[in-house]
Amino acid sequence: MKVTTDIVRGEFVGTEAKIVKSPHAGYVGLYGEVIGETKNTFTITHGGKAKSIIKDQAVFSFRFSDGTIVEIDGKLLVGRPEDRLKKTVKRLW
Repeated sequence: MKVTTDIVRGEFVGTEAKIVKSPHAGYVGLYGEVIGETKNTFTITHGGKAKSIIKDQAVFSFRFSDGTIVEIDGKLLVGRPEDRLKKTVKRLW
């Protein structure tokens, strides 16, 4: 997978996610499969339980099906998945 700014427009349900940074100490280190997404949260399975993580309170590391790992600030992901398709993102690097 080629990593571009368009990655924030993609689908994250079904990918593996890990919380890398967060001001909420209980979030850091959580990992699992993304099973749901709303405007402001991701739902991740962790230890057999579903955990809701607030997007703008965390930095996520996603592993896609081809093995690509990408770290994304959750503030870029806030919004309904269908509305993110319309969003433009300035080049990050």
